[in-house]
Amino acid sequence: MTENNVATLETLVPGWLTAPEVAERLGLSVTQVKTMIRERELVALPYGERGVAHVPAAFLVGNEVVKGLAGTLTLLNDAGYTVEESVRWLFTETDLLGSTPIAALVENRRKQVHREAQVLGF
Repeated sequence: MTENNVATLETLVPGWLTAPEVAERLGLSVTQVKTMIRERELVALPYGERGVAHVPAAFLVGNEVVKGLAGTLTLLNDAGYTVEESVRWLFTETDLLGSTPIAALVENRRKQVHREAQVLGF
């Protein structure tokens, strides 16, 4: 993350979790969480003083990953978005959704989110 973007992401993303914290919430091993990150079921960015990889906390609801997140991350990747750009997009309110894409996913509006993400590559 570049210095200019750190403040923006810190402002947009209300909370972050380390891989061990995600593992505990999901009832998985840290290795399994790292595999999920590598396979883009989740994404992580360097965060904090030491730059340790963190996952946005809003990607989890209770002990589950938000439904539709993995598909959305795939669509954003296919559109050429970096991990940082994907996180920024997920936490930026859009007019079509009337909320942030991550909030819409939590509200089970993944079809709307996916429609909006699909047009990003064009």
